[in-house]
Amino acid sequence: MSSDLFVPPDSPSASNAAPYSVSELAGALKRTIEQAYDHVRLRGEISKVTRHASGHVYLTLKDDRAAIDGVIWKGQVPRLQTQPDSGLEVIVTGRITTFPASSKYQIVIEQMEVAGVGALLAQLERIKKKLHAEGLFAPERKRPLPFAPRTIGVITSPTGAVIRDILHRIRDRWPCRVIVWPVLVQGDQAAPQVIRALQGFQSGDVVRPDVLIVARGGGSVEDLWPFNDEALARAVAACAIPVISAVGHETDTTLIDYVSDRRAPTPTGAAEMATPVLSELRAFVADLERRRQTCFGQSMQRRQERVALLARALPRPQELIDAAQQRLDFAGHRLSGGLMANLNAHDTALTRIVARFRPGLLEHPRRLKSDALAQLSQRADRAVTRKLALSASHARLPDLAERMQAAMARALALRGERLGALEQLRVSLDPDRPLNLGFARVNRPDGALVASPQGVNAGDALVLTFKGRETLDVIAGPGGDAPPPPKAKPRPAPAVKPAQGSLF
Repeated sequence: MSSDLFVPPDSPSASNAAPYSVSELAGALKRTIEQAYDHVRLRGEISKVTRHASGHVYLTLKDDRAAIDGVIWKGQVPRLQTQPDSGLEVIVTGRITTFPASSKYQIVIEQMEVAGVGALLAQLERIKKKLHAEGLFAPERKRPLPFAPRTIGVITSPTGAVIRDILHRIRDRWPCRVIVWPVLVQGDQAAPQVIRALQGFQSGDVVRPDVLIVARGGGSVEDLWPFNDEALARAVAACAIPVISAVGHETDTTLIDYVSDRRAPTPTGAAEMATPVLSELRAFVADLERRRQTCFGQSMQRRQERVALLARALPRPQELIDAAQQRLDFAGHRLSGGLMANLNAHDTALTRIVARFRPGLLEHPRRLKSDALAQLSQRADRAVTRKLALSASHARLPDLAERMQAAMARALALRGERLGALEQLRVSLDPDRPLNLGFARVNRPDGALVASPQGVNAGDALVLTFKGRETLDVIAGPGGDAPPPPKAKPRPAPAVKPAQGSLF
């Protein structure tokens, strides 16, 4: 060890001691310091943080009277509990060493933690100001929540009262599909796991939910600190799915509360924000239906009154028919006299003309007159016959109307019976009917029906549908193909009854 001792030049043995080189002296000092200070806990304020392209982080720790350089090697940076930031007061653990190239001593930092709650809050305020300046807290960038979500994603711990409260509240208000992504909600790994959950819901590896809930119960500032992570806040702000923050109780505030689309005071409040109340919607729809029927009834009543008023201004159909019938009777009565008068006038004119000719020619006009009179008589008889037939047809109209109404009623009753039979057939063929007996329907995520165990392999995702449209996501466990179903025992053939003899 004599080579590690420094001998002043003015000592008596200086002339006999071998001189040190600069490298030897620097190495001796480095070994001495590292042996004496191989484990040091140091408290100070961070300044001059430099992140080198190689991945190493260089900084300076200082107090009101002194400063010391520090270095964090590349492999140790992601494992730190707190990332270095200028102005943050921390407690670091490491070892003291020297840098021979510049004759400086420094501390190689292995662990870093915030020195007290005040320092945590100061760091939080710096991050908030930074994100606010970037516009991540702006109200105009927050998206509205869907009114009636079909799928809700929940990012929280799978154990504890939070997930049970959320599921219970959603089941009471709006039964829908809920996908839970289990994560840690406390510790160094909480923030990275929540970020991976947000990215997983957006990647399409699972069913894409309509809204996301990031939830955790109450706790101290240190317990809730993972949700103040800057990377997590940026991931929530960049999420394409609306996010509801439900971290802690109503008095607790974290960084993701400012960047999320909605903040809930409690996890139960987040479930209420994400879902409407089914009973209230049903009551609202029933009220709308009642109002629709009332408005329709009032509109029909007004139209009936208007038709009745307009009908009063119109003559009765029977009066119009009676007037036309009277004119027809009058015309028919005058027809016979007119025909005879016309015939007599023509007869007189013909007689005067024939009188100028030979007397023998008078017989021929008389025969012509008799023939014309016979034709006119036949035409009159036919007109009277048609009139009588028309009157008989008009008399049958009320009886035909009654028969038509009876036939229509019978046809409607027959079609009603057929409709009832079809309804019974529809109910018997309803695929959801076995669900009321305790059975479940097995589907794949794409909606394909699983009809036999041979269609399911280990690791396949299945969807079980129970009564009430409640679904459950399951994954088939290992064990290979399912055993074939037991063969059904053959039923005995029914006894053949003797054929009945003919009655004829």
